[in-house]
Amino acid sequence: MFGTLSFGGLLWEGVRTLYEYIVEHTLFCLIPAFFIAGGIAAFLNTAAVMRYFGPKTNKALAYSVASVSGAILAVCSCTVLPLFTGIREKGAGLGPAVAFLYSSPAINILAMTYSIHLLGYDLGVARIIGAVGFAFVIGLIVAAIFHKEEEARVRAEEAREKAAEEGEAFAYDGGRVRPGYQNLAYFGVLIAILVYGTAKMPTIIKYAGEIFLVALLIYLVRRWFTRDEVKTWFSETWRMVKLILPVLLIGVFLVGVIKELIPPSVISRYVGGNTISGNAIASVSGAFMYFATLTEVPIVKGLLELGMGKGPALALMLAGPALSLPSMIVLIRVMGFKKAGTYILLVCLFAMFTGYIFGIFSR
Repeated sequence: MFGTLSFGGLLWEGVRTLYEYIVEHTLFCLIPAFFIAGGIAAFLNTAAVMRYFGPKTNKALAYSVASVSGAILAVCSCTVLPLFTGIREKGAGLGPAVAFLYSSPAINILAMTYSIHLLGYDLGVARIIGAVGFAFVIGLIVAAIFHKEEEARVRAEEAREKAAEEGEAFAYDGGRVRPGYQNLAYFGVLIAILVYGTAKMPTIIKYAGEIFLVALLIYLVRRWFTRDEVKTWFSETWRMVKLILPVLLIGVFLVGVIKELIPPSVISRYVGGNTISGNAIASVSGAFMYFATLTEVPIVKGLLELGMGKGPALALMLAGPALSLPSMIVLIRVMGFKKAGTYILLVCLFAMFTGYIFGIFSR
């Protein structure tokens, strides 16, 4: 199985995968995500995050907002990391933040629509129900397990929250508060740049649209922001890049090496039926693989055509988009081993059992 593989071949595959990732995802995915995260860190008032995502917020409101926020972003498991880090640093509760972390790559509207169109209503609807349920339940479980640590964190944040102006969602650290419409327009254009960049369209149209949006952003920033505010934004963005990007790129390289070690025949051989072991293999394999936005759908379709069972296919779609080896490495650094490990384990277990149950009823 491994006898024909050379160290040079593995190294080359890792480099090739890293190169493809940088070329395909840096410009339209990672760069906008880092600038959004920098904007969150620089301008989003802690009180506003605590109001909607805080550990003391009504659970129905907090988890609903987290899930809806994820649904409108067509991002992958790596692109969501700067956004997750940003809202956590602003005081978001662990549970709602984890719900957002899972929902953003797992239940975005484009992925749901594409799944129904390409894979059929049964798998598509099962993915929607499973993913929405995961965002709520996994967030609740993680919050319950680490509630003592969260309580200590809340007490530490309360001092800073008192200094924030009541009722204002956005405020610059220097004290100037802009009208809400300006901040909504600023973040709206940033999100539009990210979402538009992930859409499938001719290259010329994509670049033209992105140039227009970037020009609009520059106009708004020059009109509404001071020089010090722009410096703060760039400084926070660069801090996020240094925190996340090096570890992320190392993870992408390792994905290329691992893919070369696993022959394609293994997938069809072990996940062709609907067994617990088959669904476990599918969920764990999906967790380690990297799926660019929406690519999990045609990949799963191809595996189904090769004989993959519908249960393992669903398990793969529920675990794969939300996790990847690069994202897991970064999560361990950002969240700590215990919290990240708990989240990863819950995603794999829920995906495995959901896939198995679905496989029973889809025979």
